[in-house]
Amino acid sequence: MRCHDRNVEKGWTPDDARRLAQLETEERTLSSTRLRLQDRIDFIRSGRSVETADTAAQLGKLLEEERELSGRRLELHAEIDALWFRLGQQPGPREKPRPLGSASYST
Repeated sequence: MRCHDRNVEKGWTPDDARRLAQLETEERTLSSTRLRLQDRIDFIRSGRSVETADTAAQLGKLLEEERELSGRRLELHAEIDALWFRLGQQPGPREKPRPLGSASYST
């Protein structure tokens, strides 16, 4: 019996596997984008850039974008977890989200 046949017996379908891979790829992309965005926010907040009305407006825009990305990321986590549970498995561990304005992760 081939590996994918065992997955079908466990409730997996090729569409499930494809959808899960798609969601996890999107989540990784969003997480990477969010991390870069948080680094930009941290840079502006650190005072290394000149404070002007433009800087304040840019910070506001970045914070709003970060909130939107965080919301979408949480939605993706819920979709991924629901798919894993539906397939009878526990979702894998995730890194804890970095609080806005905190120091960068060490990888």
